[in-house]
Amino acid sequence: MESWIQTATRAWPGLVVADAPYGTGLINDTRKGTYAGAPIVLQRVHPAFASSVHDDIEAVTGHLAARQMTTTRLVRTHAGELSTADDEGRSVRVLTFVDGASRDKLPDGPAAEAAGALVARFHVALLDLEHTYVHTRPGIHDVPYRLRGLEDALLAHRAHRLYDAVAPLADQIRDAAASFLGPNPTRLRHAHGDLKASNLLFADDGAGITIVDLDTIAAMSWPFEMGDALRSWCNPHGEDVSSPSIDVGLFEAALRGYARHADEIDLEQAEIEALVSGVRTIATELAARFLTDALEEKYFGWDPTRYATRGDHDLIRARGQWSLAESVLTRRSELEGLVVRTLPRPRG
Repeated sequence: MESWIQTATRAWPGLVVADAPYGTGLINDTRKGTYAGAPIVLQRVHPAFASSVHDDIEAVTGHLAARQMTTTRLVRTHAGELSTADDEGRSVRVLTFVDGASRDKLPDGPAAEAAGALVARFHVALLDLEHTYVHTRPGIHDVPYRLRGLEDALLAHRAHRLYDAVAPLADQIRDAAASFLGPNPTRLRHAHGDLKASNLLFADDGAGITIVDLDTIAAMSWPFEMGDALRSWCNPHGEDVSSPSIDVGLFEAALRGYARHADEIDLEQAEIEALVSGVRTIATELAARFLTDALEEKYFGWDPTRYATRGDHDLIRARGQWSLAESVLTRRSELEGLVVRTLPRPRG
């Protein structure tokens, strides 16, 4: 069986690839290299994403480029395909390289403001995109779906060493489920789908350059798109701690940056009103997912230098997301006031 690197060098003759992984991403295997004299990024895509996702990426990035927004682009194989497949059936692709700094956490208000402005420009650039997404993933931003998965895991893994730690937290999430947003609570818009801090690239002066890791692009509800962004950007402690809380200063700065371009987006009242609930819902969805993974031991990005098992890492992440969700609830009135004061009123 040939390696995925060997597969890539056959599909892109002359490809040169670095030996060491590139970046801090936990989903795809990523290397930096050169092809046809230009810097590129080579990726082996996680099995959760079918090769059809590249049709969506090509449509979105082509539209972004036409709107003069910096974006990475797929580099076709020698045979003219958007990607190839390795011996395990996983997609392998080459992307143009965009130089910029990636951050696992946003350090301060100016960084959060730049992040908000970058994402707003991304949303504006896609307003007139006409594209039907061909790649879909079940259960995205659907808390009931995640809770069903958690219930199945609890039933199947009663003897698991972490069961007694997982079950009480699962009870808390279940008891609060009635207050979470349902799937797609507002109109669907073109969305990145995973706007965590590390998917944004910044210039040396702090300005946002582009958004990467486009496997999650989809038609999505805006409160979920931005809810996911804000739960990541406004948690300065990161995802590997058990008791983080929402940083209101970062929240306000991110909204301020987004508001620079929000007039063009013309948000609806229902979208604005659902934003804070969207933050809490996404954090809760992730808590349920990580609890499920703690029992099933299948999280793909655990850190063996800090945690004895995948399950232990997942449990910390689950506790962290639930703590974040609870902090949003505690400060809900304050956060909603900031949303109303910062984002422009709907035109209608």
